[in-house]
Amino acid sequence: MDPASSEPPVNPSESRSFQRWLHKAAQVSGMGLTADERERDRVEAQHRRCEQWKTELLNYSPSVVFMLKHLKLSGCLVPSSNIVCAPCDLTRSGGFHPAGAIILCQGHFGDKKHMEDTLTHELVHMYDHCKFNVDWKNLRHHACSEIRANSLSGDCRYMRELGRGFVSFSKQHQACVRRRAILSVRANPMCPDEAAAERAVNEVWGSCFSDTRPFDEIY
Repeated sequence: MDPASSEPPVNPSESRSFQRWLHKAAQVSGMGLTADERERDRVEAQHRRCEQWKTELLNYSPSVVFMLKHLKLSGCLVPSSNIVCAPCDLTRSGGFHPAGAIILCQGHFGDKKHMEDTLTHELVHMYDHCKFNVDWKNLRHHACSEIRANSLSGDCRYMRELGRGFVSFSKQHQACVRRRAILSVRANPMCPDEAAAERAVNEVWGSCFSDTRPFDEIY
């Protein structure tokens, strides 16, 4: 008699590899998972993708690598641990904290190019804070950095604006930079109303829009 035939049959439901496969199949199909499990898996998948794209951008993106180089030259090293992928509300794609941290809103990015523009935008804020000692409670200071970040990051490319529903054939880039700068300044807790935000942007527009440092020109 074949010795193997005397072994009791393996129950697939008791196999660890089968259980891992079953969970993976459930993740892909969504079947057999609770609403909380599906949400947890969705957030974890977004986080993994964000971290992967972040690593690729920190190593290979021309604009990101350029900004990191000039931050280092200005005395402000930015370790990858200071750039954090995290869930956010859907009103924003990223944020900068003056303590030296950048948040990438992991569920907001449709593609890696969008994340690249966002990361470059936040690195411009970090550069301004490092080099020019920005007072973020001062609306004019805030407006200047927002003008520069929106102009230099790629946030106001024609196709990006088209995707937002804004179409202009005359000074499209300037209109986008101005609109987005006003929106950001309006969100500053020190800003009393939209008129004050618009006034701050207008007062610094000429000097800040023409200031492309550390780039030689608008990227």
